[in-house]
Amino acid sequence: MDHFHYRGGVLHAEDVPVPAVAASVGTPFYLYSVATLVRHFRLLDEGLDGLDHLVCYAVKANSNQAVLKVLARLGAGMDVVSGGEYLRARAAGVRNDRIVFSGVGKTRSEMELALSGGVRQVNLESEPEMELLSQVAASMGVTVPVAFRINPDVDAGTHDKISTGRAEDKFGIPAGRAPDAYRAAASLPGLKVVGLDMHIGSQLTDLAPYELAFRVIAELTARLRSDGHEISRLDLGGGLGIPYRRSDAALPPPAEFCDLIRATFGSLGCEIEIEPGRLIAGNAGILVTRLLYRKSGKDREFLILDSAMNDLVRPALYSSYHEIVPVAEPAPGEVERPFDLVGPVCESGDTFAKRRRMPPLAPGDLLAFRSAGAYCAVMASEYNTRPLVPEVMVHGDRFAVIRARPTFDEILGRDIVPEWL
Repeated sequence: MDHFHYRGGVLHAEDVPVPAVAASVGTPFYLYSVATLVRHFRLLDEGLDGLDHLVCYAVKANSNQAVLKVLARLGAGMDVVSGGEYLRARAAGVRNDRIVFSGVGKTRSEMELALSGGVRQVNLESEPEMELLSQVAASMGVTVPVAFRINPDVDAGTHDKISTGRAEDKFGIPAGRAPDAYRAAASLPGLKVVGLDMHIGSQLTDLAPYELAFRVIAELTARLRSDGHEISRLDLGGGLGIPYRRSDAALPPPAEFCDLIRATFGSLGCEIEIEPGRLIAGNAGILVTRLLYRKSGKDREFLILDSAMNDLVRPALYSSYHEIVPVAEPAPGEVERPFDLVGPVCESGDTFAKRRRMPPLAPGDLLAFRSAGAYCAVMASEYNTRPLVPEVMVHGDRFAVIRARPTFDEILGRDIVPEWL
């Protein structure tokens, strides 16, 4: 469920008509709903009632500080995967003891940053990373809580580029190597073993892979405890999918995911951490664009938009589907026709949809890409020297720009031309 609905024939974000934002900000722009962010966080937080738990929002999904602040005020922790994300979380007011530092390639400087500012725990991805973190922590005179990310060799059944828990993936250590890794960590200065970590992928549409992976983690918890390790936290990752299509309504609800966690781990006496990103932010945002031209090709018609692959790269990168709807509600019975919806960037890959059936549209009309709150603005670029898309947040009947569109002077001013040119 989200808070983007037609009212009086016009798409609204909560109580704000989308054309009013377009008139103020210009197109394209991202538009986020506070009410949707709040609702989705609470579904998970309340779903784990009765368990000692912390919902750590995956900052990589949407790292705007306004989004982070909304969630932090609800009590969310944060899962960060870079020094920059750590600083964003801190700037948004997140306490250091609610930040989990993940990521497959942490640098020494990132470790120093996290340890100097304070961190809830560091999720280790390899033995060499463990050794470096020990050196950094010992040199700083601190002890850092750690968990190893376990690769359970479970296929999440999602897109190949967002599967992270198979044996051939770069993430974590194999479960069979965990006893030796934990033994080594327990012997090193500056490290305190506190738990296990896992994350098998993103946009999962079935709970079966979770059930298999959770079983691996539960069994490994018992094994490590028998080896003398104090396992008090289990970080179970995120990845539960959202409905990008109307036909996706049969996706497992968050309550069932929480029930599976409770059934598998409820008797272990561990604090549960989860790291949702897309599930909280995905359907809390839309990308609003304007139709520039209708163009006829040899055997198809094109709708050329003012948004491009640099603004929303997911269709080009993952062949991802986004529902695209007119901001002005189509009249009942309007005949739809197939169009290719494309952007102005000089790449054939700058295509959002092929043969998508759309109602009658004219240049100047506004359209909205739904489910664009996660892995969209954060992946945008300035390819073709196109300014980054602004971000706007709606709360009730108010809206505010939370990241401005840069001017061309600002973009060009970042370049430094050597004196000898």
